Amino acid sequence: MCANFSGVLTVQIYHNKHTFTLESGVVLPELQIAYHTYGTLNHSKSNVIWICHALTANSDVADWWKGLIGPGRAIDPARHFIVCANILGSCYGSSGPLSINPATGKPYYSSFPQITVRDMVQAHTLLREHLGIEEIQLLMGGSMGGYQSLEWTLLEPARIRQLALLSTGASESAWGIAIHTAQRLAIEADSTWRDHTPNAGANGLKAARAIGMLTYRNYQTFVRTQSDPDNDKTDDFKAASYINYQGDKLVRRFNAQAYWRLTKAMDSHNIARGRRTDQAATLALIKQPTLIVGITSDVLCPPEEQHFLAKHIPDATYHEIDSSYGHDGFLIEVDKIDSLLNDWLA
Repeated sequence: MCANFSGVLTVQIYHNKHTFTLESGVVLPELQIAYHTYGTLNHSKSNVIWICHALTANSDVADWWKGLIGPGRAIDPARHFIVCANILGSCYGSSGPLSINPATGKPYYSSFPQITVRDMVQAHTLLREHLGIEEIQLLMGGSMGGYQSLEWTLLEPARIRQLALLSTGASESAWGIAIHTAQRLAIEADSTWRDHTPNAGANGLKAARAIGMLTYRNYQTFVRTQSDPDNDKTDDFKAASYINYQGDKLVRRFNAQAYWRLTKAMDSHNIARGRRTDQAATLALIKQPTLIVGITSDVLCPPEEQHFLAKHIPDATYHEIDSSYGHDGFLIEVDKIDSLLNDWLA
């Protein structure tokens, strides 16, 4: 089950009581979107920064991206109106497996329908309209948040002024799909995963997280931080303890059925899908000034994917951060990212 929200501000809920048609054609009878805002919308409504979150994060971006958002930073609530919405299909307050199905009066659980990144973006646009936002000064996201940012820019180009993409790509790679498939196999191996209970599939989710951790970091990081000094040890290794800890940590705050659905949504990400063009030509449609950031040691979404974005988005600026933190570098290297953002926005 998802944990409570953290941070100074509390989560807000937008309840859209109209039907919401998914890309698959399935219709949700209503839609709920959890979101956080920070700062104040100015008179001209020109100071909006919208941040799209990654796979297991929530809308409290000031909590999970500490150091990037705050007084004196490039993204400052004193100057900006910052919005982050929990994605459709998650379990942190937006419509998903743990939300109530109006038709039954009970949670959807495993019956929640398949969704795509484009469905998430369509939900974001409803919230944008609800908040009276006509223009987004800066739209940004890392990893799956970058998927949403790309799709949104293509969906509403006139609404987006600037774009920042970190550790992301134009489509889910075969490597990423293979990893997600392995994670879903781990969840499916837990015989409880389709049960209609909040903790269904907990052991499978722990195993899926273990697989994920191997891609969020890398060989060098594990060797440096998780090696045992005891040469005579034969069991209870530090690295094993770390993986178990990370798995248990996610199980306490997330839901296996939501994880299964969201990895499926990531697999469907391809900006050229349905647009009768290839990825390069689709990226060429993005006319906004775009900051693209790669992490040297990222093995999940490596710099070559950001190079492709930078090559084909006409007004792109590319920076590569030398970091040993792998894919998680976009969450950890906040000082370097803040400096890049400051310079680029200036």
